[in-house]
Amino acid sequence: MTLMLRNYHFRGETQELDAAARADAPGQFVALTEGFTHYELAGPPDRPVVALIHGFSTPYFIWNPTFAGLMEAGFRVLRYDLFGRGYSDRPDVVYDPALFERQLGELLDALELTAPVHLAGLSMGGAIAVGFTARHPARVRRLALIDPAGLPLKEALGTKLARAPWLGEWLFNHLGERLIVAGLAKDFAVRDRLAEFAARYRVQMQYRGFRRALLSTLRHGPITTMAAAYQAVGQQTCPVLLIWGREDRTVPFPISEKVRAAIPRATFHPIDHCGHIPHYEKPEIVNPLLTAFFKAEEQ
Repeated sequence: MTLMLRNYHFRGETQELDAAARADAPGQFVALTEGFTHYELAGPPDRPVVALIHGFSTPYFIWNPTFAGLMEAGFRVLRYDLFGRGYSDRPDVVYDPALFERQLGELLDALELTAPVHLAGLSMGGAIAVGFTARHPARVRRLALIDPAGLPLKEALGTKLARAPWLGEWLFNHLGERLIVAGLAKDFAVRDRLAEFAARYRVQMQYRGFRRALLSTLRHGPITTMAAAYQAVGQQTCPVLLIWGREDRTVPFPISEKVRAAIPRATFHPIDHCGHIPHYEKPEIVNPLLTAFFKAEEQ
């Protein structure tokens, strides 16, 4: 399957993500085992670190309101692009949970963030954060999950078809942009900001390896297979905050019951009139919840 992906060339991916492309990117870059990771780290160096992990395909700009809000609250904040997304490299590897957890661990090490950090994960980033916490509990202070993926759910037909070898490549080649943008629309409860959001999103689509990375993640990634990690975190002592948009159509709101069953100690905040990205749609509600949660141990 990896060979199929390597030999497939997708329409619209006309640019190499090389040094010239990185020169125009915001933030910074660090070389890790699988390639360069694009990141931004800001805030007082003597304050606790909050690491933000984005979801399946939207890069770190999805955290814009949260990044600014947590910095204003006095935290040192780290956000980064997962491999295959944004300005991070698109290595020709299997995009499985181990890859994403290794990327996070190596990034913390490379930035010399050796003290335990707070983690906040959105959607698939929540699943990555859960897996990392399950396997590296000593590195995590507090864990915030926003509409997290990782548990079984009823998937759309397009998602199922995309997992099939070659058929997935054909779909992503001929219908990929339409399918991806339609998926973005599902994330919003109110779509007044969708056009601006989609324009920023499309920038990453020009770089070779983007759709290959998404397909590999659909086939191998931490999207619906992390139940054991959730159960493991449920048996640990790390404080957990769970936030969910009531109108989420990507990881539907009833999945929150499964997360709460796996992690009974989680503090739960449903957010009304929000879809899959409540921190982006309602930062005036979500930012204070995150700030209070991460500051609780300082009281």
